[in-house]
Order: sequence, then structure tokens, then C-alpha cells
Amino acid sequence: MILLIRWLLRRRRERRAGEPASASPTAASRGPLALVLHQAFYDLRGFLRNRQGRFFTLVLPLLFLVIFVAVFGNNKVGPGNLPARIYYVPGISALAIIAASFVNLVISITVLREEGILKRRRATPVPAWALIAGRTLMAIAVSLVSMVVLMLVGRFAYGVRLPTRTIPGVAITAVLGSVSFCALAYAFSTVIENEDAAQPMVQAVMLPLYFISGVFIPAVTLPNWLRHVAQVFPVQHLSHGLHHAFAPATTGIGIVWSDLGVLALWGAIGLAVALFRFSWLPKAATG
Repeated sequence: MILLIRWLLRRRRERRAGEPASASPTAASRGPLALVLHQAFYDLRGFLRNRQGRFFTLVLPLLFLVIFVAVFGNNKVGPGNLPARIYYVPGISALAIIAASFVNLVISITVLREEGILKRRRATPVPAWALIAGRTLMAIAVSLVSMVVLMLVGRFAYGVRLPTRTIPGVAITAVLGSVSFCALAYAFSTVIENEDAAQPMVQAVMLPLYFISGVFIPAVTLPNWLRHVAQVFPVQHLSHGLHHAFAPATTGIGIVWSDLGVLALWGAIGLAVALFRFSWLPKAATG
């Protein structure tokens, strides 16, 4: 995804190189797709320069995978009584998607808002929707790349094979999950008062959900009431959708429509909240 964005931008620059200077299009005339790709590219550069963001988004999920597989080894876990390595590759992949699409996005949006950067960007000629779409596309691309890296590590380091027939299920679940969590990130950022509170609030919400949603431990080992609580939230459905696609006994293309429905519903809720509450101004300026 990242390479595709860079390739499209490079091809566009090559086409423009042969045009006279007077014919160079302005930002307003580039078209919607070019605007979004342009913004996503520079948001990606900013992300790659952020060491802390790179570590928690790209490296930490990989460390979790190595640690959990090393601790549990070939223990049989999960409802399918699968080896731990097969269980944790999709589980930690769900964590990686959430880390890029929700955790990192919430923190970065809050920091940009409180430092006045969002306000200055909003004052530029670039449409607001292009700024939001570019950052969202960047988050989706990073989440998918992180998931692919985990899958490759699982394949070559631990012998975890993704059935070819379920690749569409993994792709659709991952993309929809990433989009939904991006929408939720914009919504959740509206309740955070300052940048210092962003990371603690995000972790306070997500860590319990990771534990009760089958990311770190199989949900079948939890009390029934905790399992019912987990079913309300999207983390469990993203994790379950990816686990289903990786399970060797899965037939078809590996899609759980109920999980996709819940993810889409949460994405719609997040979008609705963000449309009504999202602000480009620091909280102090809005009272």
C-alpha cells in the first residue's frame, strides 16, 4: 500500500515534468484522488520520522508475537484447540491493525490539535475532507503493512500458513476493521482534553478489551459475563474474523458476516460522532 502511494505520486510527477511551468496544476486542480494521495504521502513521512510512533505501531506487535509464541510454544489454545503459534498470529495481527488505525491515530490527532497544527492546516486551501482522508489512508496503509509483516514472520519463523482460499476473508476483514477503527479514532479524540491524557486514556480503554476479546488469551477461558461484554465491542469481532480465516478447518473464503456487520456498525457510529463533535481547534480555545 505504501509503495503503491509512492508509485502513483512518482508517476504523476513524471507526467508533470514534461509540461510547461505555466501548465502546472495547482493544489485545487489536482483532483480528489491526487489530493488524498499527496496528503497521505506527507502524513506517512511524518509518521516514519516519529520514533515512538514507529515503535508502538510497528515493532511492539511483533514483540508481542515473539513473546507469546515463546511462552506458550506448542500449547493447545483457543476454541479450535490450535497450537499457540496459529492462534497468536491472527490475534496479534488484530492488535497491529488497532494500534495503527486507532491508538496511534487518536494520539497523533490530539497532539496536532492541541499544538494548533490542525487549525493551521484547516486554514490552507486544501479541503478539510482531503486532510482527514489522507491521514486515514496513511493509517490504513500502515495497519495493513504491519499485519502483512506479522503474517510473513508467522509463515517463515513459525510455519503458520494462511489458507489461500481465505485470503479474501483476511483482506476484507482487515480493511473494514481498519476503516472502522479510524472512524472511531476521530470520534474518541473529541473526548480527550489534552495531549498528555491521550495515551493513558487510549491504553485504559484498549488494554482491557485486548484481554477480553481473544487477542491475548482465548475468550473461551473467560467468564460468560465477560464474553458477553466483549461481544458488544469491535475488538472481539476483528480478532474473531481474523482467527476464523486462519483456522485450518475454515471452509469458503473465510468471511464471518456477523463480525463484518458489527465492525461496520461501530464505524458508522464513530463517523456520526466525529461529524458532530470533531474540532480543529485546541480544547482550551473552545472552552
